[in-house]
Amino acid sequence: MSTMTVMPTRQTGEKATGQQVQKALRRHRIAEAVAAWSLAGPALFLLIFLFFLPVIAVITIALTDWQFGAKTLSFVGSANFREVFEDEGFRASLVNTLIYVGIVVPGTVILGLGIALLIESGKSFRKFYRAIHFLPYMATLTAMAIAWEALLHPTIGLVNQALAGMGLPTANWLRDENTVLGVLAVIGIWQNLGFSMVLFLAGLKNIPRDIYDAADIDGADLWIDRLRTVTLPMLGPVFMFVFIVVALKAFDTFDTVQILTQGGPGHASELLLFTLYRESFEYLRTGYGASIAVVFLIIVLTLTLIQARVMDKKVHYQ
Repeated sequence: MSTMTVMPTRQTGEKATGQQVQKALRRHRIAEAVAAWSLAGPALFLLIFLFFLPVIAVITIALTDWQFGAKTLSFVGSANFREVFEDEGFRASLVNTLIYVGIVVPGTVILGLGIALLIESGKSFRKFYRAIHFLPYMATLTAMAIAWEALLHPTIGLVNQALAGMGLPTANWLRDENTVLGVLAVIGIWQNLGFSMVLFLAGLKNIPRDIYDAADIDGADLWIDRLRTVTLPMLGPVFMFVFIVVALKAFDTFDTVQILTQGGPGHASELLLFTLYRESFEYLRTGYGASIAVVFLIIVLTLTLIQARVMDKKVHYQ
């Protein structure tokens, strides 16, 4: 009798303990979920509100003939996209944008790395040189563009005066279709140079010095050998990040075009973002401008993914 009265009590206790454990695990999972959503929720909300919803809105508008300020619209399907690819102005701005990005990105990366190496190898005034080269990146684009407009003035600009003083030919840099896009690219390099330099300096600081010592022992005692065998491979992740960020900023160029050239002369300096702005807010062809925005987004995402895929194969992570 004593055995039969003890066994049910033990089973009941074990069952109650198991239920308490299950409840505790559920409370723990709920607490983890609440904590995770409380941390990720604001970022997820901003991502949806600031990226996904605007993208959906732009795609929807691109399928209509809506004009900015109009109270009615009609669904036109892919008509806007067909017009985009038939538009000579769009093709000209696309070619200009690709040329601009093709100059700005490698120019910014090469010069940024070169200046970073020079500053890192120096013995004094490192902070001063870093600040001087980083100032253009901190300056407002409007003030920067106005300063460049004064420097490049065809008659009183310092650039032409310096060239004339050396007996070299001068030019109307911002009104000549043969020079305007190159001048904008130089301004773009100058603007982004400090950003890439700072990132390369941070990457150089993180390279262990014993790797250079090992390279010296292996016979890489010249600076070019150390650069080729140690510095550049170790800076692989920084190269990839700088390339992608500078490329995105180059595609995003608008202010300098708007202030300095307004896309002229002709379409010689018109970039995609300026074309999008002009069609949407000057000509009020919002549906057509939205279709340009969709094409622009696809081009940028495609080139960025290709660039990241190609560079990632050559990057060596520590």
